[in-house]
Amino acid sequence: MHKKTHFLTQSALIASLYVVLTLVAAMLGLASGTIQIRLSEALTVLPALTPAAIPGVFVGCILGNLLSGGLPWDVVFGSLASLIGVLGTYLLRGKSKWLYPIPTILSNALIIPAVLIHVYGIEDAYWFLILTVGIGEILSAGMLGILLYTAVSKTKLFR
Repeated sequence: MHKKTHFLTQSALIASLYVVLTLVAAMLGLASGTIQIRLSEALTVLPALTPAAIPGVFVGCILGNLLSGGLPWDVVFGSLASLIGVLGTYLLRGKSKWLYPIPTILSNALIIPAVLIHVYGIEDAYWFLILTVGIGEILSAGMLGILLYTAVSKTKLFR
């Protein structure tokens, strides 16, 4: 029973952090524009430390997208892109920390441009959007994620 409670508590905490960071980035104007910095995407490295981060990030992404005004298909496919990313990170656990952000960067850079084109009507921009979403993910999941992982992995939070 203790392990289930611990898992649920970690998942809920990560989901809550994801929502708060999503809303903060939106309020600061970081999550809109050509290159989007979603602070919450830094949390996608956490499955390397705990499997509780998988549902935490996924649920947090759904709620964050809903609360920040995402359209239904954006909420669905944006959240699925993050789920694919965190599942990839989980599969890479135990390897180099530099690899942990790659699944999230790739899944978002490949899926989100199609969402932006089909949901928001951005035309003839797929390759440009792959580049700009990819840059945003490199900054968010990559740089911020590695900083977060480095800081958190030295603590007892996920042991």
